[in-house]
Amino acid sequence: MLINLLFPPSCAGCRAGGARCCARCCARCLAVFGPPRRVPLPGKGPPVFALADYAGAARELVLAFKERGRRDLAAVFGALVAAALPALPVRWPGGPGNWWLVPAPSRRAAVRRRGGSHLLGAARAAGLPAAPALRFAPGVVESVGLDAAARRANLAGRVRLVRGGLPPPGAAVVVLDDVVTTGATASECASVLEAAGFRVPVIMALTTARRSHPAG
Repeated sequence: MLINLLFPPSCAGCRAGGARCCARCCARCLAVFGPPRRVPLPGKGPPVFALADYAGAARELVLAFKERGRRDLAAVFGALVAAALPALPVRWPGGPGNWWLVPAPSRRAAVRRRGGSHLLGAARAAGLPAAPALRFAPGVVESVGLDAAARRANLAGRVRLVRGGLPPPGAAVVVLDDVVTTGATASECASVLEAAGFRVPVIMALTTARRSHPAG
């Protein structure tokens, strides 16, 4: 295509030319994403698992997907999520195909700036049922720079259900996040869903800014 001649694609992870980052064109970047690893977090709530540390190529790929308009990476992250779900140490009736993915919400201004929910795109690309079931209420501020207590206070009571975007009543749900730092967002999302009658046995993140451990 003419656009590829004028603006050749480059890998979002390592900037290699002629590659958008897929299993065939930039395997060295995708190699940083492994089996789901447990993220140790304080407090109660569903266990949290991540596919990579938020560093190096993984960080670049997430930033490109989230902030730099690389929506073509939805297929890449969707495939990673789909492959990781059956490896989670969780047993649910019906198997992974019956799990619903619910993306963690973003602030409304961020969603507008990005042209939509990047995580919803990844969830849908995973080939599993996906539900835009959550939103932030007004008053949530940017979490960068906030400590764990401030992040929890920022979100307390401000994660709301989207009535037209809910999974079937009582469905088993995986909360999908892009970066887990303190776990405040994912935990609040899980609490809201559980209070509404959904089962949330596990939370999955594309990356984590905390040290993770092999799932077991």
